[in-house]
Amino acid sequence: MELALLYSGGKDSSLAALLLDTFYDVTLVTAHFDVTDDWQHARDAALELGYEFETLELDREVADEAATRMVEDGYPRNGIQTVHEHALEAVCGLDFDAVADGTRRDDRVPSISRAQAQSLEDRHGVDYLSPLSGFGRGAVDRLVESHLDVETGPSEEIPKADYEGELRRLIADEYGAEAVEEVFPDHIQSYVHGRR
Repeated sequence: MELALLYSGGKDSSLAALLLDTFYDVTLVTAHFDVTDDWQHARDAALELGYEFETLELDREVADEAATRMVEDGYPRNGIQTVHEHALEAVCGLDFDAVADGTRRDDRVPSISRAQAQSLEDRHGVDYLSPLSGFGRGAVDRLVESHLDVETGPSEEIPKADYEGELRRLIADEYGAEAVEEVFPDHIQSYVHGRR
């Protein structure tokens, strides 16, 4: 069976791919808004891991609305959630038997409720999988340490093809660099260079 996994090039989505490839033919799909070329980092990570890779361009209006909402809210949660839901809807429109993401049990955002998952499945005729939903941060970190070669660092320094990079750019262009610092808390990102 063919599965499309939303892929950022980071440790969570990479670990999800490793867990799923026993049961599915996994294609890593990076959804983007064509704001930056950061998706190339995900492509490089996918090739290092040995998976097929595709990109999927999302509706730019969704990114603009998410960026505006994040600035208005003063935090990224609702904007990131909106973008993730849009990306899942878009990837469900591709020709795959199943779709998946790298969300973990402890993630506050993005998260997909049981009702949202069932709605995706019913409306699109696909299986929605969240293979890390039973794993806490500690378990994910131990598995990643055992199986993946990962670089970590501050989010503004680590190349990664998640929604955050493009949303940061949109906010900076529209509202200034200070707005980016106000919206996004400092946190550590990961970038996968291959398997151990």
